[in-house]
Amino acid sequence: MAQRIDVKDLNIYYGDFKAVADVQMEIEPRSVTAFIGPSGCGKSTYLRTLNRMHEVIPGARVEGTVEMDGVDLYADSIDPVAVRRQVGMVFQRPNPFPTMSIAENVLAGVRLNNRRISKGDAQDLVEQSLRGANLWNEVKDRLARPGSGLSGGQQQRLCIARAIAVKPQVLLMDEPCSALDPISTLAIEDLISELKSDYTIVIVTHNMQQAARVSDRTAFFNLAGTGQPGRLVEIDDTATIFSSPRERATEDYISGRFG
Repeated sequence: MAQRIDVKDLNIYYGDFKAVADVQMEIEPRSVTAFIGPSGCGKSTYLRTLNRMHEVIPGARVEGTVEMDGVDLYADSIDPVAVRRQVGMVFQRPNPFPTMSIAENVLAGVRLNNRRISKGDAQDLVEQSLRGANLWNEVKDRLARPGSGLSGGQQQRLCIARAIAVKPQVLLMDEPCSALDPISTLAIEDLISELKSDYTIVIVTHNMQQAARVSDRTAFFNLAGTGQPGRLVEIDDTATIFSSPRERATEDYISGRFG
């Protein structure tokens, strides 16, 4: 299920402003890749290009290629909606649909994609997805209740269940723990470690300890100054990035000397 992503010569624009410049990156399947760097350096912008969500912003565009197992996701023949089915997204703040039950939230993406599904298959998919998000045992007796009634950490795991219900190949997570308490954060981190056996996972985080705990590879982004585009400074195995990075800027950021 998991797929490899190759990014080549990627430049990202908002109108005439170049937000991110010249990214070259390989994202390995069945692994967790963390993006770190100071605010405004383009981490989340770059993350959104991996499932073509960047282009929904008026005037936004990209140059370069994003290939998933050799297929350019930005080729003219590729449907952006199909890309977003294969590359799921979990956002910074939990966003269950407030008028839907827990079960309806899980099935929302499937139904949005006009997939016909029998009642029995729907029940099986709800259970399978909630188990995959380590949420089933906590909610199995209240599936008809609103998803918005869950705690923050449970809501985020519900959003992960909704994302994996459509059977994507890649999961993107944009600071998925920033709005959560430490116990809920630990639950999400444990879940990420479990999910990587089936998915390619990319996570943006400002938490250095979190990047060190959950990721196999870490990419450090930076920018030279206000108005300058963000750039990928280096990417390597997480242990290497945190112990002996190649670039002084990476070491300064990780050690807290700037950022």
